[in-house]
Amino acid sequence: MDRATLEHAAHRLRIAEETGVACAPVRDLLEGGGPEDAYAVQEINTTLELAAGAEVAGWKIGLTAEAVRCQLGVDQPDFGVLLRHRGFVSGEPISLGGLLQPRIEAEVGFVLARDLPDRPIDAADVVAATDHVVVVLEVPDSRIAGWDITLLDTIADNASSGRFVVGTTPVSLAGVDLRSVAMELSDGNQVVSAGTGVACMGDPVAAVVWLANTLLALGRTLLAGELILSGALGAMVPVSGPSGFTATMSGLGTVSAEFCA
Repeated sequence: MDRATLEHAAHRLRIAEETGVACAPVRDLLEGGGPEDAYAVQEINTTLELAAGAEVAGWKIGLTAEAVRCQLGVDQPDFGVLLRHRGFVSGEPISLGGLLQPRIEAEVGFVLARDLPDRPIDAADVVAATDHVVVVLEVPDSRIAGWDITLLDTIADNASSGRFVVGTTPVSLAGVDLRSVAMELSDGNQVVSAGTGVACMGDPVAAVVWLANTLLALGRTLLAGELILSGALGAMVPVSGPSGFTATMSGLGTVSAEFCA
């Protein structure tokens, strides 16, 4: 797809981000293209943010849970870049002013102790490279009005990345079976989403393997110190005004997000 078309799509999303006014989908501009074109749009806007001083904190994997794919009507995972200034620590206030139409979901986050090898990756490689895991709340946000998205739309929109909140209790992977981790996401005293590690591509480790090999095909590798959000364990929940959410995962701890006006 020609560069001018990709720039047009990136500009549409960028203006929505800058003005706080959600835009029309970009799939009309990318008609006839594929995921590689949508990732090229994503990279245009990420490159501009990095040039303006943003720093990469890691990566997010999206659409790993069947519940979320059904919610959005897409049929495969995608990935986006985590930028450090969009990250928060558990309990730290998050302003709703910079968000358009946020949702929230609970995930297992992987923090890498060393670079992954520059070759095809398997689960053993991911486990060996992981320093610890931690409970994370991701706050997906779409620049596209009404979350009217296809796979191309969400990829171009940096996998609908908004904010992320990291728990404060690091847990070693030794002796932990992430497939059996049980998650509950609560809004106050009400459980609003629940699931287990199996919901994330059968195993959150498998999601990180998918990301590593997908990036490898693009000439990139996962690096020491990066945070990898492996994908939701349950359905996304809308964030409607000032509110507080807490996610609990068996054996991994809790994380809380506090949204303010």
